Amino acid sequence: MLGVDVCEFGNQILELMWLAVCYRDFMADRDSEAYPVDEGSVAGINYKAPAQMTVRQIQELDSKDKSLTKYKQTLLGCSPMDLDASVPNVQVTRLTLVCPTAPEPIFMDLTGDLAALKKKTFVLKEGVEYRLKINFKVNKEIVPGLTYVHYTCKGRLQASKDTYMMGSYGPRVEEYEFLSPVEEAPTGLMVRGMYTMKSHFTDDDKSDHLHWEWKLSIKKDWLD
Repeated sequence: MLGVDVCEFGNQILELMWLAVCYRDFMADRDSEAYPVDEGSVAGINYKAPAQMTVRQIQELDSKDKSLTKYKQTLLGCSPMDLDASVPNVQVTRLTLVCPTAPEPIFMDLTGDLAALKKKTFVLKEGVEYRLKINFKVNKEIVPGLTYVHYTCKGRLQASKDTYMMGSYGPRVEEYEFLSPVEEAPTGLMVRGMYTMKSHFTDDDKSDHLHWEWKLSIKKDWLD
């Protein structure tokens, strides 16, 4: 008796599923009639992003509007900085691993010989909390969607990729500072050892602002 009841119940479920499919198809047909789509018009859409404007062009736009001019001066400064053409738009000056328990500051100067950093090893104790602090300057034009990416490699294998969306910034004399959320160094025998870090600064325009390599050693203790 139990077997018959189960079969009958299964047949009822199949019938309900079939009715649901038929109802969905029926409503889809009605929706397509109520809201017809002109496939030709969809295929003909050719969106073009607006042309990028320089800071000077933005400042000169609607110059008679005093309130707008004041607002733009707050965001962009009073006038574009006159710099040598060889000066890059984005200058990343320093990267720091901010860790309160570290016996000494962990940072790298990115204004000097980047090749030398490839030979230097920075130590991080397993399990500690830390944050990335990035100091940088924007000199000439607005940089959209500045992003820091680093690839963590152990031996010849890529272990992970981390991306930090830093935001968009306008030119100014003072340095900017970006501070990442708190992170925790991995723990355990399997994760200890030497890693090669491949760092890269880019933006929404796929610009290559800076790239370099450095080494990070995860240890059981700071002085191991």
